[in-house]
Amino acid sequence: MTAGLKLGFIGLGVMGRPMALNLMKAGYAMTVYARRASALEPLVAAGARTAASPAAVARESDVVFSLVTASADSEAVALGADGLIEGARAGSVVVDMATISPLATRRIAAALEARGIEHIDAPVSGGPAGAQGATLSIMAGGKAHVFDKVKPLFACLGKTILHMGDHGAGQVTKACNQLALTVTAQAAAEALALARSCGLDPARVHEAMMGGVAASRVLDLFGKRMVSRDFGTGIDTRLYHKDLGIVLELAQEAGQPLPAGAVVKQQLNALMGAGEGGADFSVLICALERAAGQTVK
Repeated sequence: MTAGLKLGFIGLGVMGRPMALNLMKAGYAMTVYARRASALEPLVAAGARTAASPAAVARESDVVFSLVTASADSEAVALGADGLIEGARAGSVVVDMATISPLATRRIAAALEARGIEHIDAPVSGGPAGAQGATLSIMAGGKAHVFDKVKPLFACLGKTILHMGDHGAGQVTKACNQLALTVTAQAAAEALALARSCGLDPARVHEAMMGGVAASRVLDLFGKRMVSRDFGTGIDTRLYHKDLGIVLELAQEAGQPLPAGAVVKQQLNALMGAGEGGADFSVLICALERAAGQTVK
């Protein structure tokens, strides 16, 4: 039963902010922490309490959600000075919804569990629209009975909610998701770049592909942005660059070749080098256009 649980949320960016608000809309009391005061404003306006540190959030919460950027950030929030481990009670739950290394996830879970604090890794897919509409796909790792405890909370955030296995299994699943997403986006970029090079209208080619077997959510979403040159909407390329780093590290550990993933990582390296890490991932097409000597608009 989750009725009456007190929640905390750390990481109030483009994904975390609407997720925390959706939990509050479901009637849960919320305590929040962010390094930037401006990130707190929408939550405070909706009735959330603020805390001075992750440890202070944990003292006020039965379940704390964390959604920060990188593995080191998650480790600092959970285990650092004034981290969650310093304030959480035995039996409380830390839910890390960031996309981070499975190895880091297991380190965090082990350190928390040594203090009697439960841990679930639960990265998400669905982007800002999914966060706002509470239609995210949530892939979780950790103890089954702890997952069952927080599943009603996940139901306030997403539609597809799956327990994938022990600690780190959610992160491995998200790595597989990001591999499929980025390789498919690379294929879409190559197809539309080829259409342009052959003198066709990429918008018409995109329309034709969406009516055939090549159609996909990735082709629809990112392909439209490639065609319209809308590189300012969505999730930053730098985050996909980070995610593919996790994917390739995981593949190396598992001894699994990922030739297509390695190619996309090189494309992302080129985008980062061109200063386009803050653009939407659809900017992937620009790396191909530059390689062909075309004018990038």
